[in-house]
Amino acid sequence: MWDEGYILDVDKVFQTNMVSRHWTLGESVEMIIEKVEYVWMDGRYVAWDEARVHVMTHALHYGTGVFEGVRGYAVGDNLYVFRLEDHLKRLYDSAKVYFMDIPYAQSELKDSIINLLKKNRLKSNCYIRPIVYRGFGEFGLNPLGSPVNCAVIAFPIGSYLKETGVRVRTSSWRRTPDECLPSAAKTCGAYVNSVLAKVEAVKSGYDEAILLDGNGYLAEGTGENIFIVKDHGIYTPPLSSSILEGVTRRTVINLAEDEGYRVLEVPLLKSELYRCDEAFFTGTAAEITPILQVDDRKVGDGSVGEVTSRLQRLFKDVVAGKVRRYRRWLTKVY
Repeated sequence: MWDEGYILDVDKVFQTNMVSRHWTLGESVEMIIEKVEYVWMDGRYVAWDEARVHVMTHALHYGTGVFEGVRGYAVGDNLYVFRLEDHLKRLYDSAKVYFMDIPYAQSELKDSIINLLKKNRLKSNCYIRPIVYRGFGEFGLNPLGSPVNCAVIAFPIGSYLKETGVRVRTSSWRRTPDECLPSAAKTCGAYVNSVLAKVEAVKSGYDEAILLDGNGYLAEGTGENIFIVKDHGIYTPPLSSSILEGVTRRTVINLAEDEGYRVLEVPLLKSELYRCDEAFFTGTAAEITPILQVDDRKVGDGSVGEVTSRLQRLFKDVVAGKVRRYRRWLTKVY
């Protein structure tokens, strides 16, 4: 296991025993997946190397799946899952949009996640990926004749983006509008849009991208929501900008308002990024990540701002169970 924020030399990555590796074109490794013992698949605990699907799986060909990203946080000898119920509710809502009846009650899937964490003896910060997908059934675009399968993967994780701040570019790709693909659903196929923007950013030497919506307003990052700070107010794009309603986004709005900040959900012009005092991403993987530069322009003075820093510290305390009023968001594993 590695420390959060630790940067690996790409030439040394091949000397590790990690089973899967992913890096940007720069020197920093973005995410490494460490092999664990078991994956939960359709009610069974399957050995990691046996967790496979058929090549005719409908979701492989047409992107017909929905998923969630959830974090577990180690606190001493304990492990807590952050806002598990909220993530599962969104998973079931996403499945409903795509006519997918999940063959497990939400409480059953929750228990399976907790049991998987225990079975894999995960006691470090971890990432949890429930995924529901159309499996091997009928061939063709109509998915209704293919079974609905369900799996959960959980593995240790460090930082996804640098918590000290990132450089971003506005993408030439636009966020897929809600009238084309329901943005409220976290759908596998929809993320090809984000993949294109991410690759464009990385190949251009940036850490991340920001997509605009069909009207030219700010939408979101490739896997994160975005906030800006201007004149002591906090602003974020509304749902009408074709964004995914992030669980961490909702968390940050709650935290900021409880701290006395004014948070407004309003359409934001791209130029607002160039004129704001602070900007940051939010997301399960990204947590709260400061944005230091946009399109080679400094955000504010180019350092982590006061509001962003304050929310970062508070968020860390919340996920560690240090703030009593927010402990309802934590599900204890052990």
